[in-house]
Amino acid sequence: MLPVQFSVLPETTERIDSFLSDQMVLSRSQAARIVATGGVKVNGTAVKRSHKLTRKEVVEVDFPETEPPRQLARYNLELDVVHEDEHLLVINKPADLVVHPAPGHWDDTLLNALVARGSSLSEGAHGRPGIVHRLDKDTSGLMIVAKNDKSHQVLARDIAARKIERHYAALIWGHLDEPVEIDAPLGRHPGDRKRMMVIATGRDALTHVTPIARFNACDLVRVKLGTGRTHQIRVHLAHIGHPVVGDPVYSGGGARRISGKWAVLAKRIDKVARRQVLHSASLRLKHPDTGEQLDLRVDLPADLRGILACAAEDSSLAERTNPLEYLGFFG
Repeated sequence: MLPVQFSVLPETTERIDSFLSDQMVLSRSQAARIVATGGVKVNGTAVKRSHKLTRKEVVEVDFPETEPPRQLARYNLELDVVHEDEHLLVINKPADLVVHPAPGHWDDTLLNALVARGSSLSEGAHGRPGIVHRLDKDTSGLMIVAKNDKSHQVLARDIAARKIERHYAALIWGHLDEPVEIDAPLGRHPGDRKRMMVIATGRDALTHVTPIARFNACDLVRVKLGTGRTHQIRVHLAHIGHPVVGDPVYSGGGARRISGKWAVLAKRIDKVARRQVLHSASLRLKHPDTGEQLDLRVDLPADLRGILACAAEDSSLAERTNPLEYLGFFG
């Protein structure tokens, strides 16, 4: 794979192995090994993994040659392709689909479906060909896949430099009166490694939240990522007291948060919310080869339309194929 080079935009970052792990779809140990073997240079000089990046530093990551990846099984799943050319794919990922093979899901992932489809894929990192960034299993919506190494290099650089805009639609408990910027570090929960939490020793994390539509028990909001931490949107929204409707981990009581005359409505919403109401609705990026700007959108899938209709007490929203557009989500 070609080296990845990018310039740092934030004033400071966490230590470089953590930063690379988060931005380049690597495990923390994989990122640490690349740094330890001299594969990461900052302004032309190899650094230690404890190095913290600062604004305008130029980072170059040279991925080591690896053994052939595990043979990927074919998974015959029809994919909703929003954009495709010889350089990249953009998929509208359904909920309940894991992105790449891992324990419990070795042969029924998005990556297995791409293999079955016959898609050309970049080498990627450590058995994850084509995967530039991830979505949680139960989060639906737009996701970028690189079809060659050069495109992967450019896309990874642009994500690390925050040049790719990612907007999510979320239904949250309670109400926001104005846009909110959530700047709170995230790290692993000390008692449960599968959960994340706001913690002073965590990685910097920034989320922008804009209210779009107010319903009696919930708000529809647009979320723009400033960083891309694990579970970032879900943890940040729970942190400010407005967890995502249907979130099985960070709901903080779900419908029980709503009291008074809207409590019955909240219970009804909770009952129909079979998964978290979180959807990657739009992407804005420069094409990795031509530089042309791509503005891509996908509206809510049918299951989330039903939950939105329940929250809005408007059954017609469940029948619309464009409820986000109708409600002014895309501006």
